[in-house]
Amino acid sequence: MSATPSIMSLHLGYRLWIAEMNFDINVLRIFNDYLEELSSRKDEPEVNARIGYFEQRFPVLRKEIDDLRNEMHLLKMKLASYAREKKPLDYKTYLTDNHTNIAERYREFRKNFNQAKKEFEEFETKWLK
Repeated sequence: MSATPSIMSLHLGYRLWIAEMNFDINVLRIFNDYLEELSSRKDEPEVNARIGYFEQRFPVLRKEIDDLRNEMHLLKMKLASYAREKKPLDYKTYLTDNHTNIAERYREFRKNFNQAKKEFEEFETKWLK
């Protein structure tokens, strides 16, 4: 049996991830502004195809953010309740609350978001100059 993280450790981890995703929302908003700028200045098929690609990808990322943030917020509140009640977070409760799954989903989201950000930055560098 693996060690179970403390309530405070999990709580702080969720706070950090939620803050990072709030930042990611702002990045997506700015990227959408760039897409608007590009679509008004470029009338090339390659540019329009990439714009369409990002216009489809960004809402998917935003939905992932919203879903993860909501689930993390609920778990964060549940952890606060455990702390208030001085209820220990044992391994069974840890598994039941699905903390491992949420962490895996966050890592997968982070990987996807970083890849999309890299792709967009390369696109923006090439076409918005």
